[in-house]
Amino acid sequence: MADKQISLPAKLINGGIAGLIGVTCVFPIDLAKTRLQNQQNGSRLYTSMSDCLIKTIRSEGYFGMYRGAAVNLTLVTPEKAIKLAANDFFRHHLAKDGKLTLLKEMLAGCGAGTCQVIVTTPMEMLKIQLQDAGRIAAQRKLMPETVAAGTVETKSPTAIQISRELLREKGIAGLYKGLGATLLRDVPFSIIYFPLFANLNKLGTKGDGPAPFYVSFISGCLAGSTAAVAVNPVDVIKTRLQSLNRGSTEDTYSGVTDCIRKILRNEGPSAFLKGAYCRALVIAPLFGIAQVVYFLGVGEFLLSYLPKKDN
Repeated sequence: MADKQISLPAKLINGGIAGLIGVTCVFPIDLAKTRLQNQQNGSRLYTSMSDCLIKTIRSEGYFGMYRGAAVNLTLVTPEKAIKLAANDFFRHHLAKDGKLTLLKEMLAGCGAGTCQVIVTTPMEMLKIQLQDAGRIAAQRKLMPETVAAGTVETKSPTAIQISRELLREKGIAGLYKGLGATLLRDVPFSIIYFPLFANLNKLGTKGDGPAPFYVSFISGCLAGSTAAVAVNPVDVIKTRLQSLNRGSTEDTYSGVTDCIRKILRNEGPSAFLKGAYCRALVIAPLFGIAQVVYFLGVGEFLLSYLPKKDN
């Protein structure tokens, strides 16, 4: 992340802790993003992020904003570990005399983004079902005309129940629905984020020393929010493809190109920017928090308590 030299185990610990803290802090905004992206013309329940959060608290209580958080909290550490380890691996093997060109930095980011979807795709698949369950339930109450006739209201499913059902009906492929769209989102995100962060961070360095903390913090927030907004159209497509439950008036999609075609025809190009500011508000603090954890050296502190091997 920053220029400070950190061992890989410490990076993995820092990344995991940062992910856990970050998810806890910004998950309600992520829930609002999912619900805003999923609502289509004719079934609009929410007008903005704040409207979504207020209505969620009123109908589902405070903890309704954290539907699906357990999935993220469980899987965010292996996701971050894979992403950071992969980025380090590719940067090390692409570097020449310790230096990387912009193209090689982008290639390293591409490799990291490709590797992380192993965990990201099933995590997002389960999270989206849980996050969107409240929107579907609210539609039944407030907009019954959007619900298919004969639909019976059921108790909100758990992540384990959804996993079992997907595995029983479709096998492992059920958990990896939307894999192509996830790749189309995460690979460009990493290609943009890692080089942009590294170069913004370099602007604040003096001599050969590391960049000051505030420079790394701002660089992380700027690079993260920029990359998040840039790939938001693909995030909308991924969210729509991975949503299993819909209202009777809402479109269903057979793939990425079908999703793009129907969104353009029925909702217009602006639909691809749904939830963009929510996504920026989610990603920027996540990377800011990561910089705080790295700066404090939490991973190194924890590793210092491990017994050292005698030479």
